[in-house]
Amino acid sequence: MSRVGKNPVEVPSGVEVAINGRVVTAKGSRGQLAYEATREVTVTLDNGKIVVKPVDKSKRARSMWGTARSRIQSMVSGVADGFTKILEINGVGYRAAVQGQSLVLQLGFSHEINHSIPEGIEIKCERPTLITISGADKQQVGQVAAEIRAYRPPEPYKGKGIKYSDEIILRKEGKKK
Repeated sequence: MSRVGKNPVEVPSGVEVAINGRVVTAKGSRGQLAYEATREVTVTLDNGKIVVKPVDKSKRARSMWGTARSRIQSMVSGVADGFTKILEINGVGYRAAVQGQSLVLQLGFSHEINHSIPEGIEIKCERPTLITISGADKQQVGQVAAEIRAYRPPEPYKGKGIKYSDEIILRKEGKKK
């Protein structure tokens, strides 16, 4: 039995949930998201709670039970509160700025990097070395953060690069004579 799947998803106030067949739609203050459940699970709405159950006892149905419940939970909390990832930039001359619908990064290359901001994502740079990425879709926020980090991942010798704010970089000792 799935420990994640057996718990119903609480629908907070201010969020409207509609279930049309296998498609679950959530609408809140941060926007609107939809998720199409697989054929292995059934999704119902009971007394302000979303209940996910497997269709049968197959391995795939039990696997998708917890996955579907987790995706619906992320969707509901995303339209209510949203998700945020914070990136820190370390390095001399490394900086970031938002210009229109583009994030401009200077990361020690001979050129600037322009990363276009996708729809549904909000990027802020309070300081030139701090990037805040927020949005309603958890997967999309994480994907944009990973793409930005991939331009200059942190290196272990000097610690230069772009890292998540909660990430710990294990430092290495340099060459010895």
